[in-house]
Amino acid sequence: MRYFPAEFEPQSFVQLIFPHPQSDWSPYLEEARACFVNIATAIARYQPCLIICDDVDLVKNYFTNHENLIFIPYQSDDTWARDCSVLSVIDEDEDEPLLLDFTFTGWGGKFDASRDNAMSGAIADVYGAPMKKIDLILEGGGVETNANGSLLTTAECLLNPNRNPHLTKAQTESILKKEFGVEQILWLNHGYLAGDDTDSHIDTLARFIDTDTIMYVKCDDKDDEHYDALKKMEEELEALRDIEGEPFNLIALPLCTPAFYDDERLPATYANFLIINDAVLLPVYNDPHDSEAIAICEKAFRGRDIIPIDCSVLIRQHGSLHCVTMQFPEDISLRVK
Repeated sequence: MRYFPAEFEPQSFVQLIFPHPQSDWSPYLEEARACFVNIATAIARYQPCLIICDDVDLVKNYFTNHENLIFIPYQSDDTWARDCSVLSVIDEDEDEPLLLDFTFTGWGGKFDASRDNAMSGAIADVYGAPMKKIDLILEGGGVETNANGSLLTTAECLLNPNRNPHLTKAQTESILKKEFGVEQILWLNHGYLAGDDTDSHIDTLARFIDTDTIMYVKCDDKDDEHYDALKKMEEELEALRDIEGEPFNLIALPLCTPAFYDDERLPATYANFLIINDAVLLPVYNDPHDSEAIAICEKAFRGRDIIPIDCSVLIRQHGSLHCVTMQFPEDISLRVK
């Protein structure tokens, strides 16, 4: 039997991939690097941060303090660590952690991701845990666990023909239950963000913040294109039940004011926060709703510091703070210093 640790449980470190000239950040590389420095520096205040980079010596120069920062070389395609990194489970039969290396195809073949897909295997020696290759296309941003038998996801992503077209819904559920050791799969059939390349990753829409509570994006503007889909998603969330048959507590986050870049609406979302030890890194966008989102998180995450990070540059590439990070539970150690 396996156990899939939740993000709100104790962690060992967070992993990210630093922007480089060959990534999609090249048109505004220094802006992107400044954002990644802010994210890594905030993480390092609370726990180690593993930074994967094409040029270790160059990247080190972006940081004035290297405490709790670990740098390792690897030439990636891009920097979406959430989706190309391994996912951590605990093999309870063996009483040891296990890293699951799923297949990453650039969100259903939208972008070249061969080097990103090979990354975890190439750097496997840095992790203090065995790794297993899983024959399933799946991204970390597509699944959420509550650490009590439930896994939350979206049908638009996991059942999309561009992921695993040979599998039925029942077969997909069976694999997820086996690999993650969960008892039930909670499917959302509604909800999306304009400009999102991921086919509605759950981490842009609804997140477990503890075993019993889901924080989600809500749209109050009936004239906004998202209103109907997010209203239906809210109704689905209200109907969900945990493995004991109890409803989840729901906390709504505001939808950001429409933001555009090159005439395209961007998927700015406050749901793309990162929970770490004793803190929450919250993406903000110089948006009128930023202060409301901060206040909601300060009330919901009692005992954790709320650290706003300006992620305006990240959404130009259709992702945000959670998308560029991957946390590892306390059972996973690092073999590098």
